[in-house]
Amino acid sequence: MDIFFHNLHDQATEKSLRNFLTPILNRLSIFVFQCQKLRGRGCATITVLDVDKGAKFLELYGGKDAPPKLRLLGRPVHCSLGKHQPNEFLLRSLEKEEADRVSKNLAVSRKRSTSRDDGKKERLQRNFGVRHISCGQWTYDGHNLAFEVHTSNSPPGVASFGPKALTIKFGLSGRAPDNRLEISYASIESITTGSAHVPTVTLSLSEAPRMFKEENEPNLNSEDPPVSLLYSRLRLNSRVVKGRRIRATNLDCLTQDIVARCFIYRLFLVDSADVQRIYALRKAPDVPPIISWTTAVHQPKQTLSEQVSALQVALSLTYRDFPFNLKFQIQKIAQNGYLSVRRVLDLLPTIYQMVNHSGAEIVVAAVRKLSRHIPFPGPETQANQLTCRTLIDLLNSIEEQLIRDGLAFDEYAANSKAGALVYKATVTPTGTFLYGPDYEGNNRVLRRYAANSDSFLRVSFLEEDGEPLRFDRDVSNEEIFHQRFKGVLQGSIEIAGRQYTFLGFSHSSLRAQTCWFMAPFVFEGELLFSAAVISRLGDFSRIRSPAKCAARIGQAFSDTFNAIRLPSNVAVSIPDVEAHERCFSDGVGTISPNLLQRIHQGSKNKSYPRPTLFQIRYKGAKGMLSLDNRLTGETMCLRSSMVKFEGSDSNDLELCGAAKNPLSMYLNRQLVKILEDLGIGESIFVELQTKAVDQLRFAVSSAYNAAHFLERNNVGTGAQVPYLLKELYHLRLPFQADEFLRDLVEIAVLQQLRELKHRSRIPVEKGVTLYGIMDETGYLKEREIYCVWQRAEESKVVLTGRVVITRCPALHPGDVQLVQAVDVPPDSPLNAIHNCVVFSQHGKRDLPSMLSGGDLDGDLYNIIYHEELIPKPEVISSPADYPRLPPLDIGRRVERQDMANFFLQFMENDQLGRIATLHQILADQSPRGTFERDCLILADMHSTAVDFSKTGIPVNISRLPKYPPFRPDFLATGPRADIVSGVTLEDLWAEQEATLSDSEDEDRAGQGPKYKYYESRKILGKLYRAIDEREFLKSLQRQAANASEDTRGAPGVLQGVWQYVLKETALIQWQHHVEWARDVRETYEDNLIDTIYQYSTHPSHPLQELEVFAGVIIGKTGAQSKRQKEYSKGMREKFEEDVVFTVERIVGKVGDKSEESLEKSIACLSLGVEESQGDRRFERRYDRTVGRLRSWAWVAAAVCLREVERFRMGL
Repeated sequence: MDIFFHNLHDQATEKSLRNFLTPILNRLSIFVFQCQKLRGRGCATITVLDVDKGAKFLELYGGKDAPPKLRLLGRPVHCSLGKHQPNEFLLRSLEKEEADRVSKNLAVSRKRSTSRDDGKKERLQRNFGVRHISCGQWTYDGHNLAFEVHTSNSPPGVASFGPKALTIKFGLSGRAPDNRLEISYASIESITTGSAHVPTVTLSLSEAPRMFKEENEPNLNSEDPPVSLLYSRLRLNSRVVKGRRIRATNLDCLTQDIVARCFIYRLFLVDSADVQRIYALRKAPDVPPIISWTTAVHQPKQTLSEQVSALQVALSLTYRDFPFNLKFQIQKIAQNGYLSVRRVLDLLPTIYQMVNHSGAEIVVAAVRKLSRHIPFPGPETQANQLTCRTLIDLLNSIEEQLIRDGLAFDEYAANSKAGALVYKATVTPTGTFLYGPDYEGNNRVLRRYAANSDSFLRVSFLEEDGEPLRFDRDVSNEEIFHQRFKGVLQGSIEIAGRQYTFLGFSHSSLRAQTCWFMAPFVFEGELLFSAAVISRLGDFSRIRSPAKCAARIGQAFSDTFNAIRLPSNVAVSIPDVEAHERCFSDGVGTISPNLLQRIHQGSKNKSYPRPTLFQIRYKGAKGMLSLDNRLTGETMCLRSSMVKFEGSDSNDLELCGAAKNPLSMYLNRQLVKILEDLGIGESIFVELQTKAVDQLRFAVSSAYNAAHFLERNNVGTGAQVPYLLKELYHLRLPFQADEFLRDLVEIAVLQQLRELKHRSRIPVEKGVTLYGIMDETGYLKEREIYCVWQRAEESKVVLTGRVVITRCPALHPGDVQLVQAVDVPPDSPLNAIHNCVVFSQHGKRDLPSMLSGGDLDGDLYNIIYHEELIPKPEVISSPADYPRLPPLDIGRRVERQDMANFFLQFMENDQLGRIATLHQILADQSPRGTFERDCLILADMHSTAVDFSKTGIPVNISRLPKYPPFRPDFLATGPRADIVSGVTLEDLWAEQEATLSDSEDEDRAGQGPKYKYYESRKILGKLYRAIDEREFLKSLQRQAANASEDTRGAPGVLQGVWQYVLKETALIQWQHHVEWARDVRETYEDNLIDTIYQYSTHPSHPLQELEVFAGVIIGKTGAQSKRQKEYSKGMREKFEEDVVFTVERIVGKVGDKSEESLEKSIACLSLGVEESQGDRRFERRYDRTVGRLRSWAWVAAAVCLREVERFRMGL
């Protein structure tokens, strides 16, 4: 029911009207309602669910002829029945909100009934007047903590503690724009309050706050601001109409050099009594911990810029002989804020002495490790932990450990993988931070200039928290993009005297907002600048489109896992297969058996079956190469559609992908929705999801089942966890009784469950994902495919019959097609290939282009042969046929700066995610689903957005259909996952039982827009609600508790393994290897910590050890983000390499067994056993943020059990 209000005051806002009506409506038992004020008009609409209660309200306060009974801001308010029916999805969102409210109240009641309090909650004030703000750094005055001020000239304002962030608004004079800081609670390391005599609150941050400028509409040119404005700031009334907020890189009172390096903010309060009120906020569960701590204030002897200049001078003059990689680490410690610049200057003489007696390589590694052991200055850190003497001792101890252990792993990493040592920088709205170097994927440029890898810098443009810059329709990011980011792209990044300037980017790095910079260097007697490096890659002079030119150059920056040198005469040009103005062979060529054998010989992966097709880069060509056994000699056939540029002198065949195994097939939300719209019934989706959930539940029922689950999902395989669990099963030791192993399995299961719930990533057993290529023989007819795959130790499978074929992402209903899978004659050359889907070269249109605009240069295709998932032929939609937009032509040769500008334009205008989300919303709300006109428009826009990276033509955002204010429930975020101490899902309702005041910040600082959700009645909503994450996790943990119940009072699982090992090896002498084993453990854990930091989104929020060990970065409030998925892949590869290196140190390489491998493995296990029992002799120094590591014992246990098995067998 809608209730219409009019004659509202101009200063009334939705917030003030809601606050005014809430107690009135609550008295009528109306607790959930929607308030919408029409902008620029003195009227509003209130929507309530219960018509009878709404009528009662009108009876008491409304009526056409009755005098008004409501007054707001001194003005009478009239109300009457609305003329229109409420929006269907608004009512459904209110229904969901009411149901959630009732559930929350029940949960809170249960909690209170089991607690000792009387159920009364104190209402805590959350808004406080601020005289001014100071920004600086922590320092120490003798043994006492002190605040060192670097700027202190802000105007007065108001600090508001919201549900997830602290907002500080200042600039109340009326003469300047309204400024604000938004500080996410996740970035607050500590909050300290002063005393009544020194009324302050000090915030220690791990990153710079978000800064905004905001202009107010009212004329505030008077000497004093209007009372209404002051009231609005204190939330005693409402806020004046606001303009669009401008995201800023700095403010008048907070300059760029300060905000980039100073993360301590001190607020001087107007009312000294507010010190106690803020201290009382420690009772609120959503606010970070608060302690009372009075500290002195210091004025620095040098400004921050003077200190930075002194460091630059020292590195360029006094210590100019330091190698660059050492200078990089020194600058990183200062620039990233690990130590103050002044303290870094104090350490330079010691570092100089270390270089002289230990060598630069050892010192570089020591300085790098130092940053991980430096405690964060603040109330919890003693002054003696950060004295120059303590830091020197710490540096010396790290140096000794490195000398003892050597740099064996660095040498191993450099020789064992096709990786490059990559130096990295992150540019944020306020600062530039240095990371690395780390071994990462290689590319053509880094291979060619391997000796000069430190002259290349991978630069990411990200938010302060390490995530991509967020889109917000109420915020302008123009200053960030066109001043901050553009300034870096057109300028340079200075590191240790070197000037790094923009070079280029790959297609994948463009979407990750990452590009390459380089500093000039000497190569083969010539000083190379960026232009020379580009010109040596090939001839790009004829390309007139910045996007296209960047894409072509970007081929050289694509990550490739191997490069094989080929003779110069192997490449042969063959024509494309074209018909009806369509290219049927777009991006695919062939390779002879002899040349394929050369590739296999040069590959480090010797698994069977050997791949018969590869995704490649060769000179100016890119695409797929498939085996054609009719070719003789060493021959590689490239088509013109593969060759993107000429002029390359490289003869390396670079591999970026190989069809080693068929990939599993998973549904996703877009595909489920299209299949639903094509008539597939709900029951099959429910059945498939239920089966997947049951399999997850089954995984923790025994060690044997858990082992198979981990093996199947490639979790912990590098550390041999599946083998370990099988051994525990045979030893009758329940893995559930060990906290680490139990958490490991639970985190892997939880991640799979969250993918199911929040992404509908449902496995389809009768489905497969394969590379696509063209039928070179011409045998296949139109709409026929040859689908073949072979897994290790299994027979080849050839699919036949009617099947569904599609490709992700699928938004248009025509992206799902029916085709006929057929076999080929016994003598067909196609019998020699496997793990691919082969498309016909006949027909009016090539099939790949019908599937989300696919081609054959490396695209993956999904084939479904589950009968219940195959739609009827008559409902299949015609495929979309979007015209190909020609790349934007600038009419001249493309310069480096043009490509840098396009990189910036892409960051600013990439709308893929926004379009895809809106498509899901509209498809759910429309009876026609994906066939709805607006959904078809969005599918068209999505295609344009996908091609933006190649054409340079951004999507026309004016075509975007209106964004509904209500979302289906399956788009809501889930409960936050916490794996710091066990695997838990935080209870959002318990969090929200905090004592929020009525003046809660309406801007939801730091949280982004607040969406209203309704229960979707379509299949995606039903699948989403069918999974209760919390209840599932609780059932797993109950199951684990029951499984370990029988072992209560018995020795722990690790102790049981140790007793078994000692029993089987009673006469083996191993004690003399303990010191050696300690060094092996040190290296393993140092590498583990490197990984924990390398793949975290922000150094102050490192990953958990469990995430690295499991190879899965947990999506904290739902499924993994795309960035987390990419990071997980690299993290798994690096950790597996670390473990392989560790195992080889213990037992030797395959075919070259180490002497006394059994004895060494027992010594390694003994360290884990003794440390688990609390023996301090076996403890080691642990990282200040990561904490104590637990995985070593189980890595050693897996190795030791395997060696014991070999010993028992006499091997």
